[in-house]
Amino acid sequence: MEKLLSAFAIGETGTVRAVSGTGKLRRRLFDMGVTPGAVIVMKKRAPLGDPIEISVRGYELTLRKDEAACVGMEV
Repeated sequence: MEKLLSAFAIGETGTVRAVSGTGKLRRRLFDMGVTPGAVIVMKKRAPLGDPIEISVRGYELTLRKDEAACVGMEV
């Protein structure tokens, strides 16, 4: 099942299928380790839904919801 990282529930795990951002945003996500094939676990979500905290490649990463919407995941 495919869905966006921004739609993940706390504790949900998935594999990155594609990163759809452009320019600096796409490069920033790649530099932080959000690349196709990486396994991501949703750890926390702020009370209003933005930002979110994920675990990727052994470290914790905080992303804004619009950044997470650029990451297509396989659940």
